[in-house]
Amino acid sequence: MKSISLKLQDRILEETDRLLEAVQISRNKYINEALAYYNAFQNRRLLEEQLIRESQLVAQDSIEVLAEFEALDDEATAI
Repeated sequence: MKSISLKLQDRILEETDRLLEAVQISRNKYINEALAYYNAFQNRRLLEEQLIRESQLVAQDSIEVLAEFEALDDEATAI
């Protein structure tokens, strides 16, 4: 495990210390859990952005494939 030095705004540290009393966990554990939660949040956000970009890249191809399937369906219905 690595150690880091961290500067926090007074207001954030005061609120954190108040919460730590209520939840009865160490500051170290609290910060580790908070960072793990925020990392998961950011990973989900980045994945969502990637999926949006990739969806936009294939959107036109998907429309063309759908049109081809509809044309085949129309031909089959006409027979």
